[in-house]
Amino acid sequence: MTEAPKDSDAPRIRLRILLGTDAMLGPGKADLLDLIRQTGSIAAAGRAMSMSYKRAWSLVEEMNGAFREPLVDSSRGGAKGGGARLTETGELVLEQYRKIEEIATEAGAARIGLLRSLLRDVADGK
Repeated sequence: MTEAPKDSDAPRIRLRILLGTDAMLGPGKADLLDLIRQTGSIAAAGRAMSMSYKRAWSLVEEMNGAFREPLVDSSRGGAKGGGARLTETGELVLEQYRKIEEIATEAGAARIGLLRSLLRDVADGK
């Protein structure tokens, strides 16, 4: 997962990529994929994002249906327990999304800095 800036006021780019009329990949879905990879669980990933299990599952189903191959492979619980993992395609999609974020951040750094310099200084109460 791309590290969030340590300074909560630091500017950051959040991208939403529209892939045709029915498919979209944005920061929420990318973060969900990242957390599924980290936790091995759709439910745990959803909880980490303050998202209901139903919503997390719905987003996974949406992503799995949009791509030629599923991004997340899951198994039901039971005696051995369930779990979820990113497929090769899921890993590739997440990697490419994060790379696009990185490129956009680097390319826009000077302009973002200029925008930030034009902000009102809230500490001065202006």
